[in-house]
Amino acid sequence: MKILPLAGAAVAAIIAISVVSSIVSSNDSEKNQVRVAFFANISHAVPIVGIENGYFEQKLGEMQIKTKIVDSGPEAVEALFANSVDLAYLGPAPFVNGYVKSGGQGIKILTGAANNGASFVIQKDSGILAPSDLAGKKIAAPFIGNTQDVSLRNYLDENGLQSAEKGGNVVIYNIANAEIYTIFAKGDIDAAWVPEPTATMLVEQLGGIRLFQEEDIWPTKKFPSVLLVGRADYIEKHPDIIKKWLEAHDQSISWINQNPNQTESTYIKFYKDHTGKALKENIVHNSFTKIIYTSEIDSDAIRIFAERAYSLGYLGRHGYNLDDIYAKTMEIIPWQS
Repeated sequence: MKILPLAGAAVAAIIAISVVSSIVSSNDSEKNQVRVAFFANISHAVPIVGIENGYFEQKLGEMQIKTKIVDSGPEAVEALFANSVDLAYLGPAPFVNGYVKSGGQGIKILTGAANNGASFVIQKDSGILAPSDLAGKKIAAPFIGNTQDVSLRNYLDENGLQSAEKGGNVVIYNIANAEIYTIFAKGDIDAAWVPEPTATMLVEQLGGIRLFQEEDIWPTKKFPSVLLVGRADYIEKHPDIIKKWLEAHDQSISWINQNPNQTESTYIKFYKDHTGKALKENIVHNSFTKIIYTSEIDSDAIRIFAERAYSLGYLGRHGYNLDDIYAKTMEIIPWQS
């Protein structure tokens, strides 16, 4: 079996996504290949390890696996609706947005992949000690509608603050993690709400201060950060392929949790191959320890993300329904029951 990269350009922010009521399917995406999107973040270690260690290849036999590395959840959702991928690893906020805008028909959650792994990092001289200190500050988060963007804007709202575009005095920059690193280094922003390894890079390479990890402000001290999502039509037509993928997915999780040092080495190699940049071992190690790799999902947390996205205006103004967000794979994923 061959594992091939998929080409693709960045897409518009999620609020600009136009979702059709049905997804166009093509014969070449059906029986002979699986196309999957994921990030180059360490929180996406499950697909990275599964690809690098050959677990998906072993389960799927002669079927081709084509990978698409994306910069954001909204880009992954767009790829699903454009029928350029069949499966995607992404955060809960962009999933909810895509699910609601497709009328609940386009995409479904298959399983979880990771919890936690995002932090709020401030400049050491920012003067930020409490939420009230964020007034008048410049803060970055990846892409409008991304999970960190929703968390940041909700945090501001809960503390009586608003972004500048809504009449408030907090300026929010929604840009890629690599760009956030650059403007943080230049001192052009006061803080950033970012995933790993960017958060740890800001702290250890640029002298930032980790004000808190996002799980610290969740009642259960954890939140879903990476889900495995699939096109609804693909899941329905190919339950055998989905079953094999999920088996390899779980195998990857098990290997990651049993082999943390080897996982870190695998990620370092992947990151260098993908970006041409070498990450230091201590950066990867400190990032890795802030993430929980698991297939379990806190369903209540998914609904909380939906409530937050709706209150921010990301889900329209006519309400939403999450009654059918999970794929019908109960025999494989017992936590759905």
